[in-house]
Amino acid sequence: MKIVCLGGGPSGLYLAIAMKLKNASHEVAVYERNRADDTFGWGVVFSDQTMENLQAVDPASASAINAEFIHWDMIDCFVSGKLERSDGHGFIGLGRKRMLEILHNRAAELGVALHFETEFEPEDLDERFADADLVVVADGLNSRIRNAHLKEFECEIDVRPNKFVWLGTHQTFRDAFTFIFEETSAGWIWAHAYQFDENTSTFIVECNPAVYDALGFDTMSHAESAETCRKIFAAYLDGHELMTNSAHVRGSAWINFPSVLCRQWVKDDRVVLIGDAAHTAHFAIGSGTKLGLEDAITLAQHVNSDLPIGEALKAYQAEREVEALRLQNAAQNAMIWFENTPRYLNAFDLKQFYYSLLTRSQRVSHENLRLRDKNWLEELEKHLAQKTQGVECKDAVPPLFLPYNIGSMPLINRVVVSPMSMYSAEDGLPDDWHLVHYGSLAKGGAGLVFTEMTDVSRDARITPGCAGIWNDEQESAWLRISRFVHTHTRAKFVMQLGHAGAKGATKVPWEWHPDRLDDPLDPEDNWPLVSASPLPYDHYSVTPTQLDRGGMDNIREQFVAATIRADRAEFDMLELHAAHGYLIASFITPILNKRSDEYGGSLENRLRFPLEVFSAMRAAWPAHKPMSVRISAHDWMGEAGVEEEEAVEIARAFHGAGADIIDVSSGQTCHESQPRPGRMFQTPLSDQIRNVAGIATLAVGNIYEVDHVNSIIAAGRADLVCLARAHLADPNWTMRAAAQMGYTGPGVSEQKQYFMGYRQLHINLQREAEAALADHKVRLN
Repeated sequence: MKIVCLGGGPSGLYLAIAMKLKNASHEVAVYERNRADDTFGWGVVFSDQTMENLQAVDPASASAINAEFIHWDMIDCFVSGKLERSDGHGFIGLGRKRMLEILHNRAAELGVALHFETEFEPEDLDERFADADLVVVADGLNSRIRNAHLKEFECEIDVRPNKFVWLGTHQTFRDAFTFIFEETSAGWIWAHAYQFDENTSTFIVECNPAVYDALGFDTMSHAESAETCRKIFAAYLDGHELMTNSAHVRGSAWINFPSVLCRQWVKDDRVVLIGDAAHTAHFAIGSGTKLGLEDAITLAQHVNSDLPIGEALKAYQAEREVEALRLQNAAQNAMIWFENTPRYLNAFDLKQFYYSLLTRSQRVSHENLRLRDKNWLEELEKHLAQKTQGVECKDAVPPLFLPYNIGSMPLINRVVVSPMSMYSAEDGLPDDWHLVHYGSLAKGGAGLVFTEMTDVSRDARITPGCAGIWNDEQESAWLRISRFVHTHTRAKFVMQLGHAGAKGATKVPWEWHPDRLDDPLDPEDNWPLVSASPLPYDHYSVTPTQLDRGGMDNIREQFVAATIRADRAEFDMLELHAAHGYLIASFITPILNKRSDEYGGSLENRLRFPLEVFSAMRAAWPAHKPMSVRISAHDWMGEAGVEEEEAVEIARAFHGAGADIIDVSSGQTCHESQPRPGRMFQTPLSDQIRNVAGIATLAVGNIYEVDHVNSIIAAGRADLVCLARAHLADPNWTMRAAAQMGYTGPGVSEQKQYFMGYRQLHINLQREAEAALADHKVRLN
């Protein structure tokens, strides 16, 4: 097979090596624009797992690389000269130039033809390299080949706002990966530094665009830029210079990171992307080289299988795409964290800021930090407990079991049972099923339990099975449930009030047509629908009537009447549902609000009616009882809908009208929305509202593990954490979490009738944890 690799970086060279090792008869050539000894980076960072993969493919080059690695275990974080440090992180680094030398030598030894200082153009695919059986595009994040075929590769390139520059220094930062955050007259600027040989370290400097402009980096030469950075970070450089090797770059040495996502890696069944040409991972998690090398390993395996070349390339993408997306998602989280670093520097003390830094990618979890450095994590837990309780704490408290006050209402812990529609009421009336359902959830140990969206009128329902509170019988039924919760548990009980709007009059989900979401009722069963604008929720949905002023007044009074009933039903807290495309949300989002009057257009106008409703509810609700609002902080519809910045303003508006806390959800505004669901995927929206606007938040969205809750609370991304499906699967989720962590202190509410069961669960889970830890230590040794 004749194989051409376009690009002589680590991924292209390793693909060539792997192919020759698979079959020495392959004719493999690598074409590189630069000279053999050119390098424009400093060091690269690997994981132990990557080295195991390299060892399995080519022990010769792996041994040469491994022999020169610099190992370190600690992460240092300096903020304005103050240090926080933890251990057990296990990094290995190597100079990029030295790594390329090793791979050059190994490739040449195996018979790979290396062509340096050789340009190649997109048209060469079908001309100069027309006789190649396989063309591997490995020319990096600014790939000329990929950029000429963006449509074929279904490529999205998102150029990120932060500015950064790659520098080097002979200050070695020995023993620790080091982060340095310094506040200048222009704002915060920071460095990522790590040693990669006995005498040299990478030193990446990063800042927001406003700081870059204010410090004048755009007008500086490369040398002037490096010298300015040296002066800023002089206290950490021990007299060493900052060196640049970017003389080949025209203009500023500073760049913006291009986030590259290709949904198609194969073209014409013979051209394939690997490494940064196919996907970039931000340097904030240091996985770009890892991804490229592992791409090369997998591609070589599939190309040398019995599959035809086109099928082999598709199989390669199918296998690698999952891992690439997983790492890109983690890198995206870390990248966005650094884009918002000043937010955390201003909001947190050093210890909590450091925790937020360590968990920025959401790959490093709370319990993972315990494995790395148990002493440091326990100090962090004591620190957070002391901040929360205002007294010195001798014992560590898992963050999810820290107490919290919403207004003057105390909660025993930070776990919340999220609102979940059950579609099991008859004409809005909750019955024994609801008593058992909410009673079980409250007995499970969560500090706060929400009802499902409870409707303010018969015509406000989503489905015929939705619960309501528009008459005396419903109010009495809710009072029965509320009194059970208060008599037998320590949970606080919240009623969420809502109106379905254009999403009403649908079948219960288990009766939907298999090809439709929110399937409308048959015409003889439905009821009149209203919304901000006469827009059906989907093409098969019923078109609602646009609310006029009289209709708006009527609905506002329905919310007020329901508020008064909720108070009489002895609920501790009230929430207005202003999310997910329901009636109140239909005014807020421009996707559903096309009005030309004073209730449409600007965000101020779109919020006018929702704030009228909320203010009227707040006036009718006792002043000592808290209120919240659930919002869709992102419509996932690009600029056409609500995005992060508007979400902050929406939260501020409701907070200004008396909301004690904001329940931060997103999406479901329409079926065309395109969220990127993943673990805790909505938590960054909560983070922004909490730490930009300074408003308390509840985080929701694909949160289901103990680690998720502890990490969110400890990192200051939310004040409370809502779990939905996790509580459906296990109403005792909170008690199981306590047993899993071996915690029995404040914040744990055991039912005395179940005492022996909890004790046994503690014993069983602790034995499992001890066995897992022993197995982990064996594998490490």
